[in-house]
Amino acid sequence: MTFYINTLYMRTIVKLWDKGKSFETDKFVESFTVGRDRELDMKLARFDVQGSMAHIKMLESIGLLEKNELNILLAELETILKNIEANNFEIEEGIEDVHSQIELMLTRKLGETGKKIHSGRSRNDQVLVDLKLFFKSEITEIACLSKELFYTLINLSETHKDVLMPGYTHFQIAMPSSFGLWFGAYAESLADDLLILEASYKQADQNPLGSAAGYGSSFPLNRTMTTELLGFSELHYNSVAAQMSRGKTEKALAYAIAAIAGTLSKLAGDICLYMSQNFGFVSLPDSFTTGSSIMPHKKNPDMFELIRGKCNRLQALPNELTLTTCNLPSGYHRDLQLLKEIIFPAIDELKNCLVASDRMLRNIIVNSVTDNTLYDCMFTVEDVNRLTLSGIPFRDSYREIAIQVHNKMYKPCRKVSHTHEGSIGNLCNDKITEKMEKRFSTIVVNQE
Repeated sequence: MTFYINTLYMRTIVKLWDKGKSFETDKFVESFTVGRDRELDMKLARFDVQGSMAHIKMLESIGLLEKNELNILLAELETILKNIEANNFEIEEGIEDVHSQIELMLTRKLGETGKKIHSGRSRNDQVLVDLKLFFKSEITEIACLSKELFYTLINLSETHKDVLMPGYTHFQIAMPSSFGLWFGAYAESLADDLLILEASYKQADQNPLGSAAGYGSSFPLNRTMTTELLGFSELHYNSVAAQMSRGKTEKALAYAIAAIAGTLSKLAGDICLYMSQNFGFVSLPDSFTTGSSIMPHKKNPDMFELIRGKCNRLQALPNELTLTTCNLPSGYHRDLQLLKEIIFPAIDELKNCLVASDRMLRNIIVNSVTDNTLYDCMFTVEDVNRLTLSGIPFRDSYREIAIQVHNKMYKPCRKVSHTHEGSIGNLCNDKITEKMEKRFSTIVVNQE
């Protein structure tokens, strides 16, 4: 059996846990344990610098750094941060992760002073800080994209509030709905999804720095100071609980991603169905559809089909994270490294699906279809209610209309009058918008 060995296996990997020349780690073991960290950690670089800057300010305040050393380190970290923001930063070949890269750069430039930056922390709480800051930033971006899509849906709801469409139960024509009601339903669903996103934000908005490897430090650290410097709302007080939040934070976010993905998937499924010739409720410009290699008439909703498929896959995210972590006892385990490989791509996938959904909906075409006699029966409940309001008992009204339908004598009155909150004639889009704004502001105001 032949194995392909990446050239990285043959290189020395710089490690924060290097103990000198007392032993050599097998090159395959080195590469296998590093995994995709070098690639994925690029997303954490900015936050690693921010965490280090807060940490050394705290170290200086408790006497573990001199003032001049702090100023030198801060200046160099600012330079690194500017390079990161200018996309002029890389994790060099042979460097284990972003933490090692930044510490190596400081040590190269500042010598012994650079070596002091890690005092009072472990790579465990260092990566936890990076992840929590990263998740807070990503959650805010997801909230912003969700809000953009929300307003597209609300605008469509208002624009088409008077255009009727059939509502369905059991895939059978049921009662009158409207495009205003349909678009507005997905807007409110997104507002509800932000409740779960807000909860995931609060889970991430706790400072683990100073918990070290999960059991604290004998240095007199000021964890309240780093909490304030990094903009966290509160501490993970118990150092073991802080370490246990690795995996728990990811799962909280995964449930939020799955909730939003569920909304997008259902919306995409509706549109794929309603675009078919059997329905014809909506359509898209030719430039937003694809064709067939042999059927010249085809206008396929490939974008929405892919959104549906991607979002269905995203709904499995909580289960995947649970299976990765379900049998781990307290304390750090290397299994947790794999969570980045699961959650990072999922965040990007959801953001892409939100952008794609918004772009497609801004170009959707609504078709009026309910004048077709095919949809006569969707007005039966309206006529039952109309008879009941005239004084006939409901059960008698129901039977009268049922007999007309059975005998093919039913002729609908197509006038619809709904007034209660959340009905065709009273969409309450203003109240739904209040919901969204309230939940959105809880996330974004905290981030700012």
